[in-house]
Parts: sequence; structure tokens; C-alpha cells
Amino acid sequence: MQPVILESTITCPVCGYAKEEIMPTDACQWYYECEHCHTLLQPKPGDCCVFCSYGSQPCPPIQRKQSCCSTK
Repeated sequence: MQPVILESTITCPVCGYAKEEIMPTDACQWYYECEHCHTLLQPKPGDCCVFCSYGSQPCPPIQRKQSCCSTK
């Protein structure tokens, strides 16, 4: 099995600003505020977290082929 990647570059769909972040391993991140334009990002329908929607890497549970966090 591949090692889990904890770094993900999250890109704002509004302004295009990108920033590398460390993903939590024990919780989903359902909200993320863009540092540049202050848009509050939320997961796209069908995605469990903002990293799965806007990140360069999916969240750690998805990388491990596990279900992500509990239902929102």
C-alpha cells in the first residue's frame, strides 16, 4: 500500500489562490477560508471534505480506501 500523503495544495475556485496545507488525519475539514479572497469553501456535493474537492491530494481516509468521516 502507498504511504499516505498529508500535504495537499488547496486551490480556491473563486480567485485561484493556492496554498499547501497539512491535512488532519483524525477529522474531516468541511470548511476552509481562502487566505486571499476570504471565500468560505465547502465540499462539493458527493465529496467528504474540502481537500477532496479542492486539494491536490484527497484526504487521508480516502487515500487509504476507507470511508471518510461521519455523515455531515
